[in-house]
Amino acid sequence: MTRAARVLLACFVCQMGLGFGYVFGATLKHIVADLAWSRAAFAGGSACLLLFMGLAAPVLGSLSERIGARRVASAALLVLALALALASRMQSLAEFYAVSALLGIAMTGVGDVVIGAAAARWVSRGRGLALAFVFVGSNVGGAAVPVFAEAMAARGSWRDALLWLAGAALFVLLPFAAFGLREPEVRDVALPADGPVAPALDLREAARTRSFWILAGVLFCFYFYYLGVTQHLVAFVSDLGYSDARAAASLSFTVALGIFAKLAMGLLADRIRVRSALLLNFAVLALGSCLLLGAGAPRLLAAFLVAHGVAVAAENVVVPLVVAECFGVRHLARLYGALMLTLFPGGVLGPIFAGAVFDRFGSYVPAFVTFAVLNALALAALFALRPEAGGEPGFAATGRAGMLRAEGADGSA
Repeated sequence: MTRAARVLLACFVCQMGLGFGYVFGATLKHIVADLAWSRAAFAGGSACLLLFMGLAAPVLGSLSERIGARRVASAALLVLALALALASRMQSLAEFYAVSALLGIAMTGVGDVVIGAAAARWVSRGRGLALAFVFVGSNVGGAAVPVFAEAMAARGSWRDALLWLAGAALFVLLPFAAFGLREPEVRDVALPADGPVAPALDLREAARTRSFWILAGVLFCFYFYYLGVTQHLVAFVSDLGYSDARAAASLSFTVALGIFAKLAMGLLADRIRVRSALLLNFAVLALGSCLLLGAGAPRLLAAFLVAHGVAVAAENVVVPLVVAECFGVRHLARLYGALMLTLFPGGVLGPIFAGAVFDRFGSYVPAFVTFAVLNALALAALFALRPEAGGEPGFAATGRAGMLRAEGADGSA
């Protein structure tokens, strides 16, 4: 196995740490029943998690650029294990909110900003497929953690489930970060090693460009829609007359589609221009939000679930590629981290807006119309993107699969 392949495998395992964020959702009933909390109070933990994820993204992105992804990811997994261990002993809401904040910081340290940028620096051609492989780790973790946590909580205690997951973070994930992640000697590998060095903009230079603010606005709209719909999807489907089990299965179905969607987008982005892949992604997203308006019909509901599940997962792959194409790969972690500041306002306001609309009108339809309009505006804005660091106006295709190793052909540094 080449050094680049070992790094990508380590990145995949680190990304599984994002799935640990599903643990509180899976153990919600057990925790609120044991500690006599309301579900509304419990939901405040999500706001704390998103706030600290958003605030930590630019800081950890910048830090990983300065000291390396290995140290940042290793520290993040230590914090993840600590947060879960502390959560297993919590008694008050204040403790829960503090633990959620720690969890948000830890998840950011093994999330797309740090791990995606680390993987991108090791790959020249085939970067889309490589990132897709890495990001599928979050889906694998997200599928395994809720099942394990619920089973442990049902058989024993939710506190035991959290302790076991703390141990998994410490003894399974951490070794991959500490011993598998490495920094290439050539930090900007947007082009093959025998070609010219690709230009790259730093955060200050990128923030002066039109493309940076277009991407910031589009990501705000994306998180506003994505988390607004996701938090209310089960309730909405249940309101349509489906059973609670069927409604929950709808959400699980969209998450499961993420594995296929990420790999498919990775392959597609390696074969067509990156901007074309981005436009296609957001066109499917906009279509899905329109289908949601007719979801009372079973076929349209099914079509929405497919479009939604594919589009929100594929965004995870194609947006980092576009950031790299617009501004260069050298400062990808710092730039993507700054753009991820949109996660908190969008991710918090979207669910609140949808819930307030339902409380006011007894229907989600006005909220869904707003989501559809914003997605259409985001799609239109993306046509104005351009490669600010230089290159082809249509954005270059990343080429067929192939990895660039920073070391020599014989594997030496």
